[in-house]
Amino acid sequence: MCLRQGGWLGNRCHDCHQSGKAVGWREIIMSETKFTTAEIDAGKSPEQLFGERMKRFQDALQLQQPDRVPSMLGFGYMLSEYGGITRQEQQDNFEVSQNLLEKAALEFQPDAAFGVFGLGPGPSKALGDQMTKWPGVGLGPDGSFQFAEQEFMKAEDYDAFLHDPSDWALRTYLPRAFSKLGGLANLPPFGMFAFGFYHTSNFAAYASPQLLESMKAFNEAVQETLVAIGKMMESGGRMIGLGFAPPFFMGGALIEAPFDFMSDTLRGMRGIMLDMHRRPEQLLAAQEKVLRFQVEFAKNQAKATNTPYAFIPLHRGSDGFMSLPQFEKFYWPTLKRMMLELIDDGIMPGCFYEGVWDQRLEYLAELPKGKSFGWFQSSNIFKVKEVLGDTMCILGGMPNSMLQGGTVEQVRDFTRRLCQEVGKGGGYIMGTNIGELEGANPILVKAWMDATKEFGVY
Repeated sequence: MCLRQGGWLGNRCHDCHQSGKAVGWREIIMSETKFTTAEIDAGKSPEQLFGERMKRFQDALQLQQPDRVPSMLGFGYMLSEYGGITRQEQQDNFEVSQNLLEKAALEFQPDAAFGVFGLGPGPSKALGDQMTKWPGVGLGPDGSFQFAEQEFMKAEDYDAFLHDPSDWALRTYLPRAFSKLGGLANLPPFGMFAFGFYHTSNFAAYASPQLLESMKAFNEAVQETLVAIGKMMESGGRMIGLGFAPPFFMGGALIEAPFDFMSDTLRGMRGIMLDMHRRPEQLLAAQEKVLRFQVEFAKNQAKATNTPYAFIPLHRGSDGFMSLPQFEKFYWPTLKRMMLELIDDGIMPGCFYEGVWDQRLEYLAELPKGKSFGWFQSSNIFKVKEVLGDTMCILGGMPNSMLQGGTVEQVRDFTRRLCQEVGKGGGYIMGTNIGELEGANPILVKAWMDATKEFGVY
C-alpha cells in the first residue's frame, strides 16, 4: 500500500502500482516528510533513538530525571480520520493501520506510540460477546468501541460464586455473557475430574451437541487471539525498527480493582450500588476471591511474557462515584493489597485513574515509592504532582479537548507548564488525559510534541 497519495494514506499511487515498486519508510522520509525535531536533524540511527527513548521511560518510572520528559501517544481512531478510511478498515486491515501508525509516529516523533488499544473484535465475534460493540460489529463502520454493561451476575448468585468462583464462571457466567458458549451450562461440575479413572464412565455428558459447539467457538476465539497477538508483536517490532520505544506496560497483565471486577462485567452499576447497602459482607468476601485469582494471573502473565507490569484501569473509585467512607471500606483496601502483592513479586502496577481522584490522592501516597505509575484523567495534575510526585511516576496531563479545539499558543503554554511543574525533578511521562487522540488536530499534536522536546529538557 503506497503512502504517497491523499492525506496520510489515500489511494494507491498509480506510478508505484504500475511499476510494482515498494515504497519504504526511508524513501517517504527523504521525499516528502519534513522533520524539524532535534533527533532527525542530528541524523541519529533508529537504534540510537530506541536506546535513548527506552532509557527516558526507565528513568521516569524509577522517579529519576532523564535527559528530557518522555512522551507517549496513543493515536487510536485519529489514524482513520487523517488516513481517509473508516474505523472499521483501520480495525480490520492490519497493513493499512500499521502504515498509518508508522507515518504518524515519524511525523510527530513521540518516544512511544500505539494505535487502538486491545486485540480487536475477533475473539468477541467468535464467542458471541454480548458486552462489547465495535466498528462494523454492532455499530456502523465509523462507530467508536462501546462497552455495553449488563447484569450477568444476579444477587442470588453470590453464594455459588463464593463457594467456587471458577465453577460458577464456567457453567453460569460464560453461557450468559457469550451467546456461543451456552453449551457450557451442560458441563458436569469440574470437581468430578478428581474422581480420576472412575469419572471416565461419565464422559458421555461431554458429547452434547451444544457443548461441542461451544468448545468449537472457544477454540476459534483462541485462534483469533493468537492472530491478534501476532499482529501486535509485528507492529511492535516494526515500531522498534523505526526507533520508537514500545508502550512499556503492553504485554503485561490487564486486571481490575476487585470492586470494579465485581461491578463492570458481573453486577453492573445498579447491582453493585445495591450490594454496598443490602449485602456488604458478601460483596467484600467476593472481592477477596477476585483479589486472589487476579494476583495469580498477573504473576503468571509477567513470567510468561517477561513483562513485569500490570495495567489496572479504575472505573468506580473516583470522587464522584462513592463517598470516602465507602471508598475506605469497599474500594481501597483490596486495591491496595493487590498492588502491594504485585510489587512484592517484582511487578509494577499502573492504574488509569478515571474521573477525578483529588479527594483520594492521600491514600495513593501510602504506596511504596517508585514502584507504581498513575495515569490521571480528570484530576488536578498539578495537585497530583504535589501529593504523589515522590511516590509514583505520573502519566498524562494534556487535555484532549485542548488538542481538538485549542490554539498552538495555548498548547505550547500548557506544555511548558506541565514540563516545568509536573516534570520537575523527573518521574513524569507526557501524554493525554484520555489514552487516545480521537478527534485531535494534527497541527496541535505536532506543536505539543515539539514543545515537549523544547521545554522538557532537564
